[in-house]
Amino acid sequence: MKKTLLVSLILSSIDFIYAVNDDLILEDKFPKTLSSFSFFQDINAQSPSAGVLPYELISALFSDYSYKQRWVYIPTGEQASFRKDEVFDFPVGSALIKTFYYPIDERNLRLGKRLMETRLLLRKQDGWEAVSYAWNENQDEAFIKKAGKTILNEWIDFNGNTRSVRYRVPNKNQCKECHAANDVMSPIGPKARNLNKVFDYPDESINQLTKWMKADFISNINEELNTPVDWKDKDLLLDERARSYLDINCGHCHSTSGAANSTGLYLNITETREKHIGIYKKPVATGRASGNLEYSIVPGKPDESILLQRMISIDPGIMMPESGRALSHTEAIELIENWILSL
Repeated sequence: MKKTLLVSLILSSIDFIYAVNDDLILEDKFPKTLSSFSFFQDINAQSPSAGVLPYELISALFSDYSYKQRWVYIPTGEQASFRKDEVFDFPVGSALIKTFYYPIDERNLRLGKRLMETRLLLRKQDGWEAVSYAWNENQDEAFIKKAGKTILNEWIDFNGNTRSVRYRVPNKNQCKECHAANDVMSPIGPKARNLNKVFDYPDESINQLTKWMKADFISNINEELNTPVDWKDKDLLLDERARSYLDINCGHCHSTSGAANSTGLYLNITETREKHIGIYKKPVATGRASGNLEYSIVPGKPDESILLQRMISIDPGIMMPESGRALSHTEAIELIENWILSL
């Protein structure tokens, strides 16, 4: 009996030690260190604490070839509400956690990785707030960087080439450039349709939405979803791959509720009107970024399509997206070029 009691006390102590700091999520002032939140029971290994679930998106936003790990936390007893084709409506006290990193060598991931930053979106009483934490050289703690930071990094890619990047940790205002819906700070990725895939959890491989239901993060979803595809899968239809890439990389701004809604160029996956997708659509207040081209997309003519030329450019006054990258996404450029050729 005494041994049973002792074991129970030890387990309770472990749960307490690795419990997420709910009060800190709601505080007006952000702590200096990422570890203060207790999102991870082992911050070096990025092992999440109890109640913090990893997740992946079917197609992810391009961020200068960085890799990402994502987690979600919802307070015990609360649920996120389903909204079709929109981000879940998360309850107060929720957190979305995303770590950006580069492997040392993409040909052998066992050689390790360099953690760059961990971004947090915290659901406070009056809405979402964003904050970034940059990892130190020892890779054992991340520190708040409200003003942003530039980190020089090199890695070896799949082809054995040494790549380099001036990786930019965004400042607080830059976060709002993308994370806005109807002029309010908002997450981008965690929509039901973007999570509708199998994920390999430590204890089971299961559809992420089913896992969220089992964890009581959400209620049952009984609607058909407009699920995108993995744009990298070359066995899938070209049109589906291209529209899925544009949806996750451009559609959050280029939609009726996004920051670029006034342009009339809507690249979210549910848009079906050809002109609003960009076909023979003239630009709005694009200036020199149009490159003296006439339309966003000219079917069969990628060289005459403004959309593709802005993807190719790394000039801050021309490129799209306007922030969040310093490199061109070679593979995506090839995808969109082939898509335009096929139209």
